[in-house]
Amino acid sequence: MPKAVESVLAGHPDKICDQIADAIVDEYLRRDPEASVDLSVLGSHGMMMIGGEVTSKADFDISELAKRVYKQIGYHDDIEVFVNIEGQTEEMKRAGNLTPTDSVIVNGYATSETREQLPRALVYAHHMARRLDDLRKTDLAFGWLKPDGKVQIVMKQEKVLAVTVLASHEKEMELKHVQSAILERVIVPVVGEDGVKIYINPIGTFTVNGFSADSGANGRKLAVDMYGALIPHGDGTLSGKDPAKIERAAAYMTRYAARYLVEQELASSALVNVAYTIGHSEPVHLKVQGVTTKSQGARLDLTNVIKKEFDFRPEAIIERLDLRQPIYQQTAVYGHFGRIGFPWEAEIQKK
Repeated sequence: MPKAVESVLAGHPDKICDQIADAIVDEYLRRDPEASVDLSVLGSHGMMMIGGEVTSKADFDISELAKRVYKQIGYHDDIEVFVNIEGQTEEMKRAGNLTPTDSVIVNGYATSETREQLPRALVYAHHMARRLDDLRKTDLAFGWLKPDGKVQIVMKQEKVLAVTVLASHEKEMELKHVQSAILERVIVPVVGEDGVKIYINPIGTFTVNGFSADSGANGRKLAVDMYGALIPHGDGTLSGKDPAKIERAAAYMTRYAARYLVEQELASSALVNVAYTIGHSEPVHLKVQGVTTKSQGARLDLTNVIKKEFDFRPEAIIERLDLRQPIYQQTAVYGHFGRIGFPWEAEIQKK
């Protein structure tokens, strides 16, 4: 059965909000590693609203940081920023920063299908999205590209069936040139073109982009952030939350645990599912589904393997993965998984 996934460029409205939300998280962590941060960011037509709950001794100009990140992404229009942030309620403070303050379900996945241990279609989509952004930033011949865009890949087994690229561009650039340049420099190097249906800006020019064309909000691209909608991704937003928030910490730990099974050649693919209830550090549910390798046989209980090897309490996750680092703005584009440099993607020694 064909499978479809997508990735988006750094200037997509939702991804602007994700990056700004995580830039704020990073700044709090630099100044106060114990900060409790839970933010929502909304952008639309010349304005941005940043709201949420923060408990921290750190103090900085959130509005100026948001404007700086907005320009770093590649937008140069003026944007008005409204900030409305309050402290946590006393009821939430009672739970402490290392106890889940919500009930959440989280999934982590890994596969031996690719070097990135992600589904191949998702890897292709992220590669193309990043390639478009890199060309815009580094190749003068692509100076006509703008930051907004999207990539969709449709695959059946190992075969790419269709690629759709939406790429924003300067008004002066002819559509035919946009299409031929993207085909040659973005699509063909990643998936080729033989037997592939290719659509590049199929409804015509794409010159109005970002918040000028559409509103955006953080947490709306969870499929892009995680496993491309090919794998259930749980119900928790990542960007805008400090690493002690269980939906974020557990997303990274379940990914790391799934990678462990693949790296140890215990499974060719693994899905680690955990559930937490409010006020309890230990998961109320932990289950692993996977395709065990021939050498291990079908009788291997992957759930027991993970229970013995991993501690899924928030404080244990933070310590094992060293999560109180200002690294989260980097996660907010091209997916949180499959890229070197994040502790949950670190090398796992084979036992």
